[in-house]
Amino acid sequence: MLNEMANFIRSYSMISPGDRVICAVSGGRDSMALLWGLYLLKDKWKFTLSAAHFNHHLRGAESDRDEQFVREFCERYDILLYVGSAQVVKGEKGLEAAAREARYAFFRTLPGKIATAHTANDNAETVLLHLVRGTGLKGLGAIAPVGENLIRPMLSVTRRKLESFLEEYHIPFIDDSSNGSDQFLRNRIRHKVMPLLEEENPCLAENLSRMALCLRQDEALLESLTQECKTPDVEQLRQMPEPLRRRILDAFLKENGVKEPNFSHILLAEALVFSDKPSARASFSGGITVERCYNTLRVRTASEALSPVEIVCPGETMLPRLGLRLICREAQEIVNTQNVFTVAAEGSVQLRSRLPGDEMRLAGGTKSLKKLFADRKIPASQRPEIPVIADSAGVLGVYGIGVNRDRIPKNQPAMQFIFEKIEYDTLGGF
Repeated sequence: MLNEMANFIRSYSMISPGDRVICAVSGGRDSMALLWGLYLLKDKWKFTLSAAHFNHHLRGAESDRDEQFVREFCERYDILLYVGSAQVVKGEKGLEAAAREARYAFFRTLPGKIATAHTANDNAETVLLHLVRGTGLKGLGAIAPVGENLIRPMLSVTRRKLESFLEEYHIPFIDDSSNGSDQFLRNRIRHKVMPLLEEENPCLAENLSRMALCLRQDEALLESLTQECKTPDVEQLRQMPEPLRRRILDAFLKENGVKEPNFSHILLAEALVFSDKPSARASFSGGITVERCYNTLRVRTASEALSPVEIVCPGETMLPRLGLRLICREAQEIVNTQNVFTVAAEGSVQLRSRLPGDEMRLAGGTKSLKKLFADRKIPASQRPEIPVIADSAGVLGVYGIGVNRDRIPKNQPAMQFIFEKIEYDTLGGF
């Protein structure tokens, strides 16, 4: 076992000369084998070894017995020991998860790399556990050999080899009574499912663990490719292989507020990519709306139609929601741009959103505003917020597009509408 563990450590560059390595020790078979293996390597590899034990106080006197056992063993071999404890209570994710969170919170306070005693069997069980719950490539990769300040030197070692190693060196250990309980799903997989599958293939643990390690490499490669495409481009996404496309969509949803995208979320986003509608949209958990804006996916809060506002002329109309000011005055000269309209108005004038039937004439002829917005590739979700100036006879002009040529006066007097952008300060004023 020692040679296999040493080769695995080297292959992932887990330990370098001068490192401080802290072995997480419960007192059970696995952690005692890891502690002793690291103890045998420390002088040759020139790293400092210490140990850490966390008392969860879940089994009364038995928990205290475990702590005392670890203390005595470390004292005997002059191994520095860090001890933490907490009264763990069941949380939303269950007792096992709460205990793990408390244990790793303690480990994060320690000054060195934390080595945990996960084995090939643990890795294989994790693969099956994820399969039962439903998973993708990342879940099939199971346990990471190296994590944030964590190393797992025995991930390629089976329990069978580990037990032989303990026997060879006469290393004592203690049994955790909770390991015999089928209260937890992992234990049921360990006691019932693994033995059944091992009847078909005694090398099951090694095979599944090896597969998981290989899949982690595939996962890392795909993840690196995902990083190259931050902003989804619909045409690029359509041409991508499905696995890469779905990973990019998963990352896009996470970055935009969908905390834990599941497979149905990915399929919904993918449907937007392949939709025949250039302005399609879909709703996701957390009140997130993703829309297809022609060749781009983006997240937007649905726009509301502008409440009609009667324009006073001469005067100013503030539009803080849009960051605009509308000035109305008597025209000194006839000027028309995308944001300045000089028109012959009839009666009262309103600022509002587009209404069904609205149309206007530009250089290319008369079009409905609906068709005009579509031609200019304005996303459907943004159209309700585009200001339209109109009187009783129809549209006078549209902000950002221009004036209705049918309403341009031939001579004075005329009314002039000028849109100006306004800046807000950090308090929300203008």
